[in-house]
This record gives sequence, structure tokens and C-alpha cells, in this order.
Amino acid sequence: MSLPKSNDIITGPRKVLITGATGFVGANLARYLVESGHQVSALLRPGYKAKLADNSNGHDLLQIKERIQSWNSEVDLIEADLLSADSVKETILTIKPDWIFNLAAHGAYSWQSNPLAIVSSNVTALANLLDESSKIGFDAFVNAGSSSEYGFKDHAPLETEEARPNSLYAVTKMAGTNLCGVIARRNNLSISTLRLYSVYGPFEDERRLIPTLIKYGLLGELPPLVNPYIARDFIYIDDVCRAFVKAALAQTKEIGAVYNIGTGVQTTIEGVVQKACKVMSINDTPVWGSMSDRNWDTSIWIANCEKAMKVLQWQASVDFENGLQQTVAWTKKTKERALTF
Repeated sequence: MSLPKSNDIITGPRKVLITGATGFVGANLARYLVESGHQVSALLRPGYKAKLADNSNGHDLLQIKERIQSWNSEVDLIEADLLSADSVKETILTIKPDWIFNLAAHGAYSWQSNPLAIVSSNVTALANLLDESSKIGFDAFVNAGSSSEYGFKDHAPLETEEARPNSLYAVTKMAGTNLCGVIARRNNLSISTLRLYSVYGPFEDERRLIPTLIKYGLLGELPPLVNPYIARDFIYIDDVCRAFVKAALAQTKEIGAVYNIGTGVQTTIEGVVQKACKVMSINDTPVWGSMSDRNWDTSIWIANCEKAMKVLQWQASVDFENGLQQTVAWTKKTKERALTF
């Protein structure tokens, strides 16, 4: 990951609390903030430190360990139960964060399908965090929302448009956005939500599209593929991290603001494969439809980021080919097991 741009680096360190910091986006945000000189605390579920110390952990824990190792011990690991109001209160009182970033989530991946876990992580935990932290106070609270909250659209939706989530995950993320708005307005607090589009980059889960393409591409092959006309607005992780900081710094009169965070350019899966073949010199022939489409797949998925550009003075700076090149380079440099994972 590159260092933050000079105009994003803030004079004086802030005390920062991140939930979901061992996930893909959260881990990158933690590193980004550490590189900016901030004091970062990452929330872990109770008993998680013991799991991390266990050398017999499975593949998922191995990915999490790699993310944590990238922080070079510069992030404080704090165990707390987000489903317990008392645990959350104690944690907030101990850390006294200036900024809170909520990236804890469940259900974004096809293999995360337990309804109770999705609701608990995306709604109950967030409600506890909002309630307890609003009593104590903070400078900014930024929640990670999802573009899936909109449901299927035939255009790039504005933040003010009616959202029609069409999955349990999307419904719970929409509930989280609404919770943030209600608490913000009730207490006149700086709470905002970033509706993230398709984030990719270093440390993304290896079962996702871009890491899978790279894994196969480094062998000169292509993986099983869905419909070539399915589209996404792919946004590089560094741009997303900048957006979180911009939102925390925002001086806006809108309480409970929501911002779309994407590039404003959609890329079809066919386009993704073409770029991957170019970047990694892959000569393999794609077999379209060799992987089943998902029920949320669509041929139109693009962000309207005018509000973020105007209010946050933020816009994506990395196009897809450049971001893919950076991700491939990172993989080659840091993944000695890249050809076998």
C-alpha cells in the first residue's frame, strides 16, 4: 500500500478504534492510519488472541495473521464483545477514541450465510457501538455501508434514492445505515456511512474474483468464470482508505450523511479478464459460464460519486488496470505461496 497523500495526513495523531480490523478493508485502513501517524486500536472478538497464537489454525486465520503482521505490531489488539453493551462501554472508556470506524460485518461473502450471524454482526453490534460511544462522545464515527443496499438499479443511484435491498446482507447493511442516521440526528453527532462498491487490492480474501484471477494468472491460466456481461464498479483499496479519512475529517452540516464510494466506471467480467490477460500475459481462453452466476449479479453496477467529490473533496485516483497491476505486484512480492494457495 502506498503512503497517504500529503493533503490527507493530519497534524497531530488521533486515537482511532476500528471494528472489523482483521478483515480485508479494515486491515488496510488500520495500516493506512498507522502510516499517517495515528494511534490505532483494533477490536477483536473475545478469545481471538488465543486463536491467533495457535499454530494449528486453518486457512482463514492464516489470512488474518498475514494482515495483522503487516501492521508491524503498531496496532493495539483489544478483545471486546460487540454484542455486549457493557463490554462495548468498557472498551470505549478505556480507549477514548477520537475516531471510530465500524467495518465489522458478516454476510458479504457467499460462504457467510447464517442469518443470525449476519443480523448480529451488522445490526446488533453496530447498535451497541453507536449507543455506547454516543454517550461518551467522539469527533467522528464512520460506518462501512454497501452498494448492495440499493438493490438492482439500471443506473448509477444517488444517495437520496429509494434503496431496495434484495438480500439479507443488504437488508442488514441498510438497517445499519438507518441506525447511524437516527443516532446522528438524535444526538447531533458526526456519524456518516460510506456505501462501498467492489473494493479490491492487497489482502483481499483469496476466494474472491481478483485474487482468484491472480492465482490462476500467475500459472498462465484462467479460473472458472461467470457470465461475461456481469459488471462491477471496482475501486482500489487505497482510494477507499482515503475516503474513510476524508469522511472523518468532513466539516458538513448534514447529520448522518451517506456517500457512494466507487470510481464511477463499471467494468464487465469480460473486461476484467481482458485486463488480467494483459497485465499477466495470460494466453488461456476464457470459458464463460463455467461458474454459476450469483443471485445478486447484474450487468449494471456503477457508483455516482458526485456527492463525495463535492462534500468530501474525494474521488478515486486509481483506475482498474493500474490497481490490478499494483495488486499483482504485491502478490508476487509478498506471497511466496502465490502459486499454491
